[in-house]
Amino acid sequence: MTIAVENLLNTDILRPARYLGNELGAVHKPWTDASVRWVLTYPEIYEVGASNLGHIILYSILNTQPRQLCDRAYLPAPDLAAKLRETNTPLFAVESRRPLTDFDILGFSLSYELGATNILEMLDLAGIPLTWKARSESDPLIFAGGQTATSNPEPYADFFDFVALGDGEELLPEIGLVVEEGKAAGLSREELLLDLAQVPGVYVPRFYDMAPDGSVHPNRPDVPQRILRRVATPIPAYSIGLVPYVQTVHDRLTIEIRRGCTRGCRFCQPGMLTRPARDVEPEEVVDAIEAGMRATGYNEFSLLSLSCSDYLALPAVGVEIKNRLKGENISLSLPSQRVDRFDENIANIIGGTRQTGLTFAPEAGTQRMRDIINKGLTNEELLRGVKTAFEQGWDKIKLYFMIGLPGETDPDVLGIADTIRWLRRECTKQGRRRLDFNVTISNFTPKPHTPFQWHSVSTTEFKRKQALLREAFRSIKGVKINFTDTRISAMEDFVGRGDRRLAPVVQRAWELGAGMDSWWESLEKAFGAWTQAIEEAGVTWKYRQVENGEWNIFEADESSTLDAPLPWDHLDTGIDKKWLKEDLQKALEAAIVPDCSFEGCSHCGVCGVDFGHNIVIPPPEIPGFTGHFEPNQTRAQRLRVRMGKEGEMALLSHLDIMRLFDRAVRRASIPVAFTGGFHPSPRIVPASALPLGVSSSGELVDFELTRSMNVEEFRDQLSAQLPAEIPIYSIEEIDPQQPATAVLLQKAEYRIEVESETEAAWETWIEETLAKSEIWLEQTTKKGKTYPLDVRDRLFDLQVIESTVQKATLQYIGSCQNDGTLLRPEQMITILEQVSGQELHLLTIHRNQLFLA
Repeated sequence: MTIAVENLLNTDILRPARYLGNELGAVHKPWTDASVRWVLTYPEIYEVGASNLGHIILYSILNTQPRQLCDRAYLPAPDLAAKLRETNTPLFAVESRRPLTDFDILGFSLSYELGATNILEMLDLAGIPLTWKARSESDPLIFAGGQTATSNPEPYADFFDFVALGDGEELLPEIGLVVEEGKAAGLSREELLLDLAQVPGVYVPRFYDMAPDGSVHPNRPDVPQRILRRVATPIPAYSIGLVPYVQTVHDRLTIEIRRGCTRGCRFCQPGMLTRPARDVEPEEVVDAIEAGMRATGYNEFSLLSLSCSDYLALPAVGVEIKNRLKGENISLSLPSQRVDRFDENIANIIGGTRQTGLTFAPEAGTQRMRDIINKGLTNEELLRGVKTAFEQGWDKIKLYFMIGLPGETDPDVLGIADTIRWLRRECTKQGRRRLDFNVTISNFTPKPHTPFQWHSVSTTEFKRKQALLREAFRSIKGVKINFTDTRISAMEDFVGRGDRRLAPVVQRAWELGAGMDSWWESLEKAFGAWTQAIEEAGVTWKYRQVENGEWNIFEADESSTLDAPLPWDHLDTGIDKKWLKEDLQKALEAAIVPDCSFEGCSHCGVCGVDFGHNIVIPPPEIPGFTGHFEPNQTRAQRLRVRMGKEGEMALLSHLDIMRLFDRAVRRASIPVAFTGGFHPSPRIVPASALPLGVSSSGELVDFELTRSMNVEEFRDQLSAQLPAEIPIYSIEEIDPQQPATAVLLQKAEYRIEVESETEAAWETWIEETLAKSEIWLEQTTKKGKTYPLDVRDRLFDLQVIESTVQKATLQYIGSCQNDGTLLRPEQMITILEQVSGQELHLLTIHRNQLFLA
């Protein structure tokens, strides 16, 4: 029986707040005002999806369009997924909580090869047929976008009505207009898709067939022979959007500074699929960051690009922002960056009180291999960058390497260990802690649209090379090594370069249990599902080529293979296939191709009318650095706030609430004081942590300020930044030298709703409870040991507020001290069960008030 979504979102599931759809920045447009209703569905759990920049940007853009409404959905965690199936409740969009079948268009982000099983899981939970052939006129249009969809959608072509290729900022609004006009004209599903197929960047698989050689061709004359990848200019203002209540994977403001990369690393698919390079104006970046930090309340921001260091304005932008926000304990993080461009200027902008991690990607352990892959990095540049980081205070650096690259020999593999030894030897200083490394070694998997797309890898060789490195690293201290599982790499390669024959394999793997939770929590189960699906489909021979290696482009003349059709040849990404062959030949010669953003054109074929040209902004003058944040520890005023936690806010954890307070005072520009030490935090001190799922009308929180504020001004500014379900009831000014609420706390008054399985004598049970001189409960320590404890002195009052034959609302006052002297509602129920001899059920908990000494 289908039940209301609200009844599923409770403490029976893990982190229910991720499904509420009420975050800061969530858009709730009137349903009836929209002509076209979208859902952007991210096929990962909320913590991943809600922090994805592309997801946030497209959500923001679609909701600015007139007559268009955009909601969101995420892959539910296994506990909620099980509840949806048990209750026959369809998967829902988080803002409107409507079933996904109520919408016109569902867009999935397909960002990695194995993510399609999560998409099938979401479609199944929503009650939507998995393939376009099985869908009816009333079903939503299902499409995919993202890197993997743009690279090679063929293994997934059966599942999507259309695919959006490339950047979506301009493409998705165009799709929305076509759908709006099609709905108004009463077009059939096929007629509407035919109109969409005329939009550059839209690929409709049903209008194309696969030839025996794997190539793809139109099956009707009125659709394009090749489908163009779309290119758009980054707009940082649209990055200022959602501020989740729960902690996400990238829990910060992220601003894109450069799209596209022209470094030409031959293994790198994003670098080929996002050309040309497009810099964002520095002033636009600075304005977006400053506005975004004040609008969101984040204490960290990240600048995003495939190669942040190639954004020549990076030092100037970073220093300017650090100077402007110097007094607000703001930190900057950067993704993996070019070690050859790392200098003191960049060290300044990412250093400070909360020094973030530092990641470099040499990729290969020898100069020869770095030349083959066109990394454009010399040993001298590598050492200079790492040594600069060491001298600027970093004592741990993360490094990324790959094994299995074309032309690699055992000395190249062992060169990774040799490089680490050399860097540690060169980066030493008396009186300083040694430089340690976290090293991730991944398995190279050839990607479509790259010069190495024709190469064959071998799982057997991966395992042998991993063993070589494990042995080599035994003698190196201070290094943590992480290897990518070879089975995952094999499946990524097998699916990523496949054709339409793999769609049944993907579907069968999902049916057998492969999915997000399986890959990382139960790898054996997932791998078994994929291998069984491959066997049932009769393509085991193809997978064996991945396991054992088919051929090596460095060892044979395979010119005929290079000319063979590829499953993705009908996609026009702008990169000339002839140029990829020529660049592969340069790799065989270990020849470097310069970065065309800064040197001569490499003639890859991208630059022109369809894709535009490289936009490189010269570096502006770097402003003087005014220094890192120094926490203001002045305690000029303490305000004690009595507030509530009502409705769905009860589903936020204590840590979520504290994060919410921190961001609220930042948005409100309240001069909160900070603690000292290496990790300064705002002096916001609650009297007691409120358990998840418990509502309250009597929470006490101390806010300590660096300067005095008018109480009403403080109330107005803070209230404006808090959700309506966290109301402020009163504010009292307290001497800052007095003990905090957490120290003074003594008692708490709770209102609990209780149910008995049989007829209850509530008043009698309460009288018997209060008459006891001893009440013994079994306590359990953190180590799992149990012991008896008399808690009678922790119960001060107990009474019935209202009751029926089986239900009652009770109110009690019990101990509530932060030294562990507590009488929890669950313990109160256990006491009543002892007295009544009946099993009781605790239905709801509300904390009325707290009592201080």
